[in-house]
Amino acid sequence: MSVEIPVGKKVHVKVPGSSANLGPGFDTLGLAVSLYDHLDIEVIDSGLEVEVTGEGAGEVPLDERHLVVRALREGLKAADVTARGLRVRCNNSIPQSRGLGSSAAAAVAGVAAANGLAGFPLDNRKLIQLASTFEGHPDNAAASILGDAVVSWTNIPVDGHTAPQYYASRIEVHKDIKITALVPDFHASTEAVRRVLPTDVSHIDARFNVSRTAVMTVALRDDPSLLWEGTRDRLHQTYRAEVLPVTAEWVNRLRNQGYPAFLSGAGPTVMVLHTDEIDKDLLADASKRGIRILELDVAGPVEVSVD
Repeated sequence: MSVEIPVGKKVHVKVPGSSANLGPGFDTLGLAVSLYDHLDIEVIDSGLEVEVTGEGAGEVPLDERHLVVRALREGLKAADVTARGLRVRCNNSIPQSRGLGSSAAAAVAGVAAANGLAGFPLDNRKLIQLASTFEGHPDNAAASILGDAVVSWTNIPVDGHTAPQYYASRIEVHKDIKITALVPDFHASTEAVRRVLPTDVSHIDARFNVSRTAVMTVALRDDPSLLWEGTRDRLHQTYRAEVLPVTAEWVNRLRNQGYPAFLSGAGPTVMVLHTDEIDKDLLADASKRGIRILELDVAGPVEVSVD
């Protein structure tokens, strides 16, 4: 029998954004970054109240369709608890639909809030499973849950009926690595950007990405001098360039000057992981063209506090 959470119980969640793929690690590598959404949940007598400020305000639904609410419901169900009503306040700083993990952060915030309200019965493994279900892959969600960088993977059962199982392992990021994001002023649909990808790739390209993904894990943890080589890719960025020409231009400009730049997730954000300072004139040119420059840090895991 489910336990009812007492009216008046509150929880606050601070969840980081993320960058996925990191070049070659398509749907596998992820990195938590210091852009944060804040979520306040209170159990009330009845009904659902949703308020959104900051990024996404006026654009997202304020009812049961809101991703945070959907994830919160799934988290409460998994924890075997119920709430008479919920007041949900979201204050968002993660840009929406820019390849910075806003959707995954919303899902993580919801399940983490539910876990806090229930008394923390769910471990990270279960949180990754719950949050990743909304995305269909665990790279962004796992990064927001675990912090630092992650290697993630999915097991799809052969029976066709059992749900996919999502896993991730954390990589502590080398202290010398800096993060710069170049965020264009337009949105990108993950679904639309995935649509341009081919259904088959050559063995040569697959082998190339396997090797560079391995290099990237070493670069992140032990040897940042390998970041440029570790961010090379042949599986997705070339194909996405045709629908993200501004992004492709800046990835190429940065890489041609030796900076380890890549498409962040499905874009359009360009992410640079680096140890040397990026040329100020280059960044100034990007700013003049309406691209927002964000100097970020590697973020820690999602934080949950209960009142």
